Amino acid sequence: MHVFHLNHSDIVGGAARAAYRIHCALRTADVDSRLMTDVAISGDWTVQAPNSKITKAWVVLRPHLGSLATRLLRTDNPVLHSPSIFPSGRLRRLNTCEADLVHLHWVQNEMLSVADIGRLQKPLVWTLHDMWAFCGAEHYAEDRRWQEGYRANNRPAYERGVDLNRWTWERKRKHWKHPIQIVTPSQWLAACVRQSALMHDWPVTVIPNPIDTEAWQPLNRELARKLLNLPLEVPLVLFGAVGGTRDPRKGFDLLQAALQSLQVNVSGLELLVFGERQPQQPPDLGFPTHYAGHLYDDVSLRILYSAADVMVVPSRQDNLPNTAIESIACGTPVVAFAVGGLPDIVTHQQTGYLATPFDAADLAHGIQWVIEDSYRHAQLCANARAFAVREFAYPVVAKQYLAVYEEVLARHRTQPRPA
Repeated sequence: MHVFHLNHSDIVGGAARAAYRIHCALRTADVDSRLMTDVAISGDWTVQAPNSKITKAWVVLRPHLGSLATRLLRTDNPVLHSPSIFPSGRLRRLNTCEADLVHLHWVQNEMLSVADIGRLQKPLVWTLHDMWAFCGAEHYAEDRRWQEGYRANNRPAYERGVDLNRWTWERKRKHWKHPIQIVTPSQWLAACVRQSALMHDWPVTVIPNPIDTEAWQPLNRELARKLLNLPLEVPLVLFGAVGGTRDPRKGFDLLQAALQSLQVNVSGLELLVFGERQPQQPPDLGFPTHYAGHLYDDVSLRILYSAADVMVVPSRQDNLPNTAIESIACGTPVVAFAVGGLPDIVTHQQTGYLATPFDAADLAHGIQWVIEDSYRHAQLCANARAFAVREFAYPVVAKQYLAVYEEVLARHRTQPRPA
């Protein structure tokens, strides 16, 4: 089977890492999988990026034109927008390529225009990594327009100017006449698809993002801490960069409140932060804090997860965060709110702790519950690793994708997609 994947990048960003891992999982299952990107930095020969000067220039220019259009037509909506206006120049190649099937991923950063997607003629599968496909131009939405339809009378009061989201949604409705097989990594995102005004009757299947559990394995905790020059005996709580304060979805304010609560009940605990170097004026988080900086390779990240006693993911809204999957693959339990796709990763009090959504006190209780009993902690670590192998290993996920591919190809043979 020949499959062509499309994603903006190969390994830059969460969606890219997920798409690349799906591509790699399929190759281990003897699928002739290729990944087409605008930005390729992995050095993998199976990843294709623009090579002509003209194409490279257009790839660089196109997202800037999209951003300019977004600013000119700006609303006061603070979330990321992608109107996907400009044609990619890829349609002819994609429609005539040797692939049996084209698999879309995160293509909305002007990699494909809305019209381009509607003109693809190959059998299609589309793995969603956020809500953009069934929203307007926004990647995540807190209002209900994606469920109700984008009308003039249900626009949020805080938005101004041209209704960019409604205009983009109407273009999707115009150009996407033929349902595409949707795959979502989480049950939550699948439920959103089924509730959406645009895609409620499209086929949707839940397949988790994979991880190479042969490469992502637990490392001896003492050795990991020695390699990172971390204290050997204290409980270490790991979480992502405090730079996440710029995105309220990441819930850093809730983590801060939980840490304040922990100061009353827990002593000797220390924090481990990754994704950011120590700032000039570090925030007072209530506990000694170690900054691991940006870690770009899987080996360093594996050491980091293995050094921690618990990983905290305090997101208000998330699909299926790679960090949580990586953590449990390394045998480190995860504490998170029971929102989005996190219940697909964390089984409450089995592989970690699911706190009542947005209850900082319960989040703090979950952290304490995981680390306070050494026997319980060891069992959680073993459970987390076993769950990762059972649910997210490459062979497990590749098998599920192959089943979806066969269904799509069979459907395409009996009901060919019109030009």
